[in-house]
Amino acid sequence: MPQRKKEHPEEKVKLHPRNLHRERYDFKLLTESFPALTPFVHLNRFQDESIDFANPEAVKTLNQALLKQYYKIESWDIPAGYLCPPIPGRADYLHYIADLLADSNHGKIPTGKKINCLDIGVGANCVYPIIGNATYGWSFIGSDVDPIALESANQIIESNPFLKKAVVCRLQPNPKAILQGVLQKDEYIDVAICNPPFHDSWEAAQASTLRKLNHLNKKKVTQPTRNFGGQAGELWCEGGEKTFITDMIGESKQFATSCFWFSTLVSNADNLKSLYHILAEAGTLDVKTIPMGQGHKTSRILAWSFLNAKQRDAWSSLRWHGKS
Repeated sequence: MPQRKKEHPEEKVKLHPRNLHRERYDFKLLTESFPALTPFVHLNRFQDESIDFANPEAVKTLNQALLKQYYKIESWDIPAGYLCPPIPGRADYLHYIADLLADSNHGKIPTGKKINCLDIGVGANCVYPIIGNATYGWSFIGSDVDPIALESANQIIESNPFLKKAVVCRLQPNPKAILQGVLQKDEYIDVAICNPPFHDSWEAAQASTLRKLNHLNKKKVTQPTRNFGGQAGELWCEGGEKTFITDMIGESKQFATSCFWFSTLVSNADNLKSLYHILAEAGTLDVKTIPMGQGHKTSRILAWSFLNAKQRDAWSSLRWHGKS
């Protein structure tokens, strides 16, 4: 017997106001746009149309449908086992970054190819460049340490012509480095974005996956099949999120005047206190923490800049408005 129908809010109010995914997924619209999604859609125990979010193939197909319907992506696929990220959360990050740039542009979001973004860890999915270019017309550099991930990202770019002139992917040759070896001399970046590996070990990533699957299935799961996928560099690194971001801050000092804003997601709020201290020691002149929320999950963006007021004004005048 189906459970009593659950009342859902009309909008996911925790998502950014400009996020196209604030309403519940319209599966009728999505299946009309992308018929391959149809076999995965069913009535859940509340008699709502949904998919099995514990099924990796269903999750990937939903992403394909969302990317086609909302971002005009005709061809998108990723290798088995690679990260298949939730689209609404990725869009949220970029909308908040757009607001951050607007704060330095008299409240107006700077748009177009003149805005150059660095996506640290672009992954096989290339989702941040897709959404950022489709929504704001921004250009992207996508970096990654994994050649297979970059091959996949490049295939997505080649298969969608409007991305060809907007996105370039670069291999990070040193797995211990983040910015060095990717940014070139005299290259300017308006914003760097990053979704760092959260866990500090493979075992921790596996345990987290089991907890998530147990929640989705409402029963105990012993085999950690990742519904959203993820390779080692995407899910875990030595020292976890805190160490990765600490290293990123350290490297960012070397590019202090060639990047307006550095930013990263911070999943664990307990890491913020020590990161603030590290940022102060690095000599940052502005630090912002931007709260985010998707469903029951809370996160935040940590952003920092080394530019003073005069340098910021010069940056926006020259790069965003073409004034000398």
